Amino acid sequence: MLGTPVLHSAAVKGAVVRTVVRRDTYFDSVALMRASTELNANSGVLAALVMGTPANKQILDQAGLLMSEGRAAGPNDLVIAIRAEAGGHDELLRKAEAELQPRAPSAATVTESPVVTLREGVANLPGANLAMISTPGRYAAAEALKAINLGLHAFVFSDNVATGDERMLKREASKKGLLVMGPDCGTSIIGGVPLGFANTVRRGDIGLIGASGTGLQEVSCLIDRAGCGISHVIGVGSHDMSEEVGSTTTLRAIDLLGEDPTTQLIVLVSKAPAGSEARRVLGHAASSGKPVVVCFLGDRSDVDLASIHWTTTLEEAAGLAVALRTGTAPVWASDPDPEPILQRLGPMRRYVRALFTGGSFAAEAKSLLGPVRETITQPALGEMPRFPAEHVVLDMGADDFTVGRPHPMIDPTLRTQYAAAAAASADTGVLLVDVVLGHGSSMAPTEGLADVIRTAAHSSDGGPAVIAFVCGTEADPQQLSEQEGALGTAGAIVVPTSTAAIRLAKGIASGVTEVTAR
Repeated sequence: MLGTPVLHSAAVKGAVVRTVVRRDTYFDSVALMRASTELNANSGVLAALVMGTPANKQILDQAGLLMSEGRAAGPNDLVIAIRAEAGGHDELLRKAEAELQPRAPSAATVTESPVVTLREGVANLPGANLAMISTPGRYAAAEALKAINLGLHAFVFSDNVATGDERMLKREASKKGLLVMGPDCGTSIIGGVPLGFANTVRRGDIGLIGASGTGLQEVSCLIDRAGCGISHVIGVGSHDMSEEVGSTTTLRAIDLLGEDPTTQLIVLVSKAPAGSEARRVLGHAASSGKPVVVCFLGDRSDVDLASIHWTTTLEEAAGLAVALRTGTAPVWASDPDPEPILQRLGPMRRYVRALFTGGSFAAEAKSLLGPVRETITQPALGEMPRFPAEHVVLDMGADDFTVGRPHPMIDPTLRTQYAAAAAASADTGVLLVDVVLGHGSSMAPTEGLADVIRTAAHSSDGGPAVIAFVCGTEADPQQLSEQEGALGTAGAIVVPTSTAAIRLAKGIASGVTEVTAR
C-alpha cells in the first residue's frame, strides 16, 4: 500500500479538486508521468502526481490544483491532485494507485527479487556492470557515486545535478576505468540494449557519441534506414563538453569505441562546445585510429585534421557516415516544391512556428533559420499561448516546459496545445513539428497532433502549412510508417529528416517574404 492518505477537497469552477498527500512516499518521475498521463486521458479530468518540491507545488498552484494539504507537503511526500466532477475521484484515485504499483513480470521474464539499495542489487545480480539512475537531481550524484564505488558504469537520466558533482563523478569513474553517461543523459544504446529514449536500430559497425539526445536518435535512425547498423550509442550528458566538466565522458567514449573491434567509424553529435573543448575533443578523436564524422550543429571548428569529416546538420552526418562505410551516399527523398504551398498561403502567413519535443532539432532549426525567438510568455491557466510576430523555435522538452510535467516525448499534451494555438494564429505560415518514436516515448505520439493538423487543413482561409517529420524506425514499437501515415492522412507535409523539414520551412517563409515585398 502507499501509506495513510491525507485528504482535502475544494470546489473549483464547477468541478472539485481533491488532494491526496502520502507522507514519505517516493516515486521516480517516470512512474509519476505514466500515472498522470493515464488519469488525464479521462474526459473532464485534470490531474497531477508529483513529489512535493517547491517547484512542483508552484506548478500545482498555477494550475489551480494546490489545496492546503498540498501546500504543507514536503519534498519527500507524494502529492496526488485531481480536478474532476464530484463523485468521480475515488475511481480515479484507485487508477492512480494501480498505476503506481510495481508491474508484475511477464511469463518470459526471469524471476526478480525486490531490492532497495544498489548494493543489494549487485548482490542479487553479480554479473551486472551498469546502473541506471533516475532520481531527483539532488539525490542522483550520491546514487551514481555508490554505483561507481561498486564498480558499475552509470547511466544518469536525472537532470539538475550540480556541475561540481558531475565533475567529481566523472573523475572518480575515470580513475576506475568506468563511464558516467550523464547527468541529463537521454539516450544510449550499449551492445544493442536501449537506455532512456532510444530507438530499435540494426546492429552494425558505426558507433555514435553525443551530448544531443534526439540528435543521436535521428542520426542512428537514418543510418538504420539506409541499411547500415550501429555498434553502440554513448550519450555523454548535455554538460559534458563544457569547460567546467572538461569532456571527460566524451574522451573516454572515444577511447572505448576506438578500442572496440566491431566499431569501424565514429560519429560525434553535439551542439557546438566551447572552443577549447572542441579542440581537445577533436584532437583526441583524430588519435582514435578510426575515421570520425563530426556534427556540431550549425557550427564548424577551425580544427583541420585528416581523419575528421565535418558536417553541420543531422541529415548530412548520417549520410556521410553511410557513404564512408558503403561508398554510396543515401538519398532520403527529394524536397517538396514550396511553390504550390506558397500559392495558397495568404500574405499575412509569413512566420515559422517550430515546436519540437527534441532539443537537438530546435538547435538545428535555429542554426538554419537564422534569427528566431526561442521563448514566449507562458499563458495563464485556461488561456492559449500567444506567438510574437516573428519566427519562433521552441524546445518543449526544456526545463521551462517540463518542471512538474512529463517530457513531451512521453506525454505530448502540452505540445499539442501549443501547436493548436500556433495553427490558429493568423500570421503562422508554417507549423513545424517533430514526432519521436522509440523506447520510453508515447505509444500514441500523433493522436492529438493529427486533430490539430486536420483542423488547420480545413481552415476557411487554408490555414498554415504543417510540416512534420518522424524520428524512428520500422522496428520501433510505434512503427515509423504507421505514424508517418497518420500525419499524412491528417494533412501534414511529411518529410523524411529533420533537416529537410527545416529546409522546406525556410523556403516557404522566404517565399512569402519575397511575394509580400513585390
